[in-house]
Amino acid sequence: MKLSKSILLIIFCICFFCTKIIAQNFENIKRYKVNYAMATHANEQLISIRSFSANNQKYLLLVNPETLDTKVDLASNYTTSSLQFQNVLAIFKNTAYIKSIEAAAAKDLQLQNAGIDHAIPNEKGITLTIDLCPSHKALDRIIFQSVFDEFKKTEQPAPLAVSVSGKWMLKHQDDLNWLKSLVQKKELDITWVNHTYNHEVNKLPLAENFLLAPGTNLDVEVLENEKLMLKNGLTPSIFFRFPGLVSDKAIVEKIEAYGLIPVGSDAWLAKGQQPNAGSIVLIHGNGNEEIGVKDFIQLLKTKQADVKSKQWLLFDLRQGLEKEFE
Repeated sequence: MKLSKSILLIIFCICFFCTKIIAQNFENIKRYKVNYAMATHANEQLISIRSFSANNQKYLLLVNPETLDTKVDLASNYTTSSLQFQNVLAIFKNTAYIKSIEAAAAKDLQLQNAGIDHAIPNEKGITLTIDLCPSHKALDRIIFQSVFDEFKKTEQPAPLAVSVSGKWMLKHQDDLNWLKSLVQKKELDITWVNHTYNHEVNKLPLAENFLLAPGTNLDVEVLENEKLMLKNGLTPSIFFRFPGLVSDKAIVEKIEAYGLIPVGSDAWLAKGQQPNAGSIVLIHGNGNEEIGVKDFIQLLKTKQADVKSKQWLLFDLRQGLEKEFE
């Protein structure tokens, strides 16, 4: 039986209204905190890593420990059992999530580039990560448009990861909305990576710079940035990128205690590092790294034939680690 146009219009309006209500829920986030729990719904077993309330509803930020996907859902949809972080490490030790955390921890002594810096060995292609540090300059939209133009016949939506800082989001709403539109149109599949709220940088040596600067408040840098991501309609992933790729053992452990996986890079293009098979490539798309952007556009040009024959692909950061640790 066919539905009349009026009934279809009513259904559309109801769906749209509900969507708007859900989006508005995250405008007024309260009691946002780290909250580990096993969350079960039907046959689905997820890990809650955050809880918060909005408009008198309680929500959870949930991780699938096998696929590394995250989502936000009503807490009332799940049966939950509270856990400590050490319990999570033990119970889910054989999953891609915990194996990725452990792999990142293995490089925690490095002052720069701690964490996962390579994924999917022996595969032809790269994982592309684009950092959006605070900047007064406009987004380098050419990066994203070039990715879509090059891969639209072989990978659509094309996967990439965007490391977003709070102060960038606050000053670049138009650019952020443009990125979100590419996701909505299924031109790109973006994994949103926490890149801290303030992304402070000073003139001190690296050991006292970025997140290692005295007085740094990690709850602000990590949790406030996630809240801002949620308020802007972005679902935080379980990935974290250190500003300047700078860290030490203590701060890596603290970031992992938030349930996050530090992601480095073995191919920061602006520094002349060349990508290999499976490289995690880093470029800045905030208008401050002209060399890196040019190098990436040139890289795409040299790989055009391989892209068309599917011999050079873009890999999703989540799927890459899932495959790495399956």
